[in-house]
Amino acid sequence: MQKEKLQELFKKYAAGACTEQEKALLEAWYLQHNEAEPTHLSAAKIEAAKNELFRRLPGNQGEFFKVGARMAAAAVLIGILITVTLLYFVRRQPAATAQIAHDLPPGSNKATLTLATGKKINLTDARNGVLLRQAGVQATKNGSGQVTFTFPKTTGNDHSQNTVATPKGGQWEVRLSDGTQIWLNAASSITFPASFANLENRIVTLTGEAYFEVAKDKSHPFIVISGQQSVEVLGTHFNINSYEDEPNIKTTLLEGSVKVSQLGKKNPHVLVPGQQSVASASGITVKAVDTDEAVAWKEGYFQFDDEPISSVMRKLSRWYDVDVHYADTVSTEGMNGRVSRNKNISQVIKALEATKTVHFKVEGRRVLVMK
Repeated sequence: MQKEKLQELFKKYAAGACTEQEKALLEAWYLQHNEAEPTHLSAAKIEAAKNELFRRLPGNQGEFFKVGARMAAAAVLIGILITVTLLYFVRRQPAATAQIAHDLPPGSNKATLTLATGKKINLTDARNGVLLRQAGVQATKNGSGQVTFTFPKTTGNDHSQNTVATPKGGQWEVRLSDGTQIWLNAASSITFPASFANLENRIVTLTGEAYFEVAKDKSHPFIVISGQQSVEVLGTHFNINSYEDEPNIKTTLLEGSVKVSQLGKKNPHVLVPGQQSVASASGITVKAVDTDEAVAWKEGYFQFDDEPISSVMRKLSRWYDVDVHYADTVSTEGMNGRVSRNKNISQVIKALEATKTVHFKVEGRRVLVMK
């Protein structure tokens, strides 16, 4: 759509002439600015939003705006061109208001380190500095919460397995002894040797979801085992989603090259940047994807690309540590949008209700999803 058409949309809102779909789109954006009353957008705020959008609008690229059941093109327009935290959804059913007895904050940096001896260290409460020294290997927690494992190259032959695990509502960053950095999402764990010295391969085991930036070492491949899948790399950036409650294991490559295979089977699939492998009981398929969606969690966002509400709620369940229940059969129509993970659950719930497909009742840590 041309700039003039977009200007017309803002004018229609100011004049109270927007359709329900157009109104929901703009108000969902406004909601994510933490304003109390989305229905009272001032002329100044409308003008500021319009100017920011137009300032970033590429020239003559055809239609950006399509009014329809999902308005996916509008999600791209607003999500990319306005650099604010946003979630929009548009549906045709009447809107509802979330019932929330007690609001819940978002997740935060929380994790435990379990040593081979069985000793557990609460990384959340541990003071910054050296956490342990063993066989020449040292674990240190820095001011940003990252845990780093280091060893002198002449020693550091401790191959005992350590595990860093996050609970629901937690995330953590780990730097391994080879320099590899790992970001763990909620309800996830990574198991690894304290040192990779004198090992042919650098093998780690993942449950849940993690983003990897693997240190390059051509003579010692880095291998991630997750469920019945193996990912082999030499040095690259990629994300693996392998939660047990998800139907498939998804590996998304951002940089470099990886080999994805099922344990016990040959013929690995080689991914190039921008591709995602989907591993299921029937085998592995590869497709091109928007990598931003796969790593949005690491950047502090939920991002939904044509995603069913059941999948959306699994993500919210892990991050807010809530139990999700369904009172009705909800729509399977895909949702599109982006919202900060730093919001309280009430704000995310209200934005989801802009879909006009679902509404919610939150009691403590129980979330009921209704039509």
